Amino acid sequence: QVRLVESGGGLVQPGGSLRLSCVASGGSIREVNVMRWYRQAPGNQRELVASISPSGDTNYADSVKGRFSISRDNAAKTVNLQMNNLRPEDTAVYYCNARVFSSFKMDWYDYWGQGTQVTVSS
Repeated sequence: QVRLVESGGGLVQPGGSLRLSCVASGGSIREVNVMRWYRQAPGNQRELVASISPSGDTNYADSVKGRFSISRDNAAKTVNLQMNNLRPEDTAVYYCNARVFSSFKMDWYDYWGQGTQVTVSS
């Protein structure tokens, strides 16, 4: 069983900051490859916000470049998203995603967290 659990969402004023965290747990995790943050606003499709490889290579959506920063701790199997200078259009449910090699299934699978709400409003 593999679980991804997010934390750190909430309500923040425009220009403020939030830090999201996600931890992968489960005895069948042999390896965690790329980790990603997605978001989905009401009425919109889920979109990729940022990704990070095990070696630390990162990619960002154009809309968050210069404001968001993704990081990870391979030993702790965690990924973080530091969000600065938040805007109302950043309001969405944020989801953690990880590509995991399951020793139970002996294959790679994508797993998702349950999501955490981020609301940017005055």
